Amino acid sequence: MPLAIFDLDNTLLAGDSDHLWGEYLVSQGVVDGEHYARENTRFYHDYRNGTLDIDAFLRFTLRPLSELPRERLEALRADFLDTCIAPIMLEQAHALIARHRDAGDTPMIITATNAFITAPIAARFDIPHLLATLPAERDGRYTGEVEGTPTFREGKVERLTAWLAEHDRDLAGSHFYSDSHNDLPLLEQVEHPVAVDPDPQLRATAEARGWPVISLRD
Repeated sequence: MPLAIFDLDNTLLAGDSDHLWGEYLVSQGVVDGEHYARENTRFYHDYRNGTLDIDAFLRFTLRPLSELPRERLEALRADFLDTCIAPIMLEQAHALIARHRDAGDTPMIITATNAFITAPIAARFDIPHLLATLPAERDGRYTGEVEGTPTFREGKVERLTAWLAEHDRDLAGSHFYSDSHNDLPLLEQVEHPVAVDPDPQLRATAEARGWPVISLRD
């Protein structure tokens, strides 16, 4: 059962769930609107440009989780999923996942976005295997820190390698679908790397190496 691995943001989704979550928190008045919106946009541009300081970004994005009660967070997340995420879940992404499942492959999402946001999104795609950045918890509350290695750039390879060892699996016949040049470390590990609606850097790399370039958008 080869793995069919998917990036989430701007791959299965027509948008970035991490960035949208920040915009949603601003719209709900639960963070300092002007400052938070400005920093949220800055970090997103840094990510797109390949200059993201992942530690600084995670301190920024996980802080609201530590400041709000769990019940309030879960209510916000439920509304966020319905209003912001459901409309950008791509129909062609559902179809691609279904084709891999029908072929006997094991679907998996690997994303740098934290698991508080992405676990229910993976569930809506009916994908049980998720590797995401883990927000640390203590006494039922988020601490604002990260547990373990963030699933970003080489961290995706590290976390996947650990998962493979734990489940006695390998990357034979594996696919990885991504839009971002930040995912080159993992794209270079799988048998079938696929660029999906790629950014300019990834498109250039894919074309130079003869990787498939596809679109999941109409």
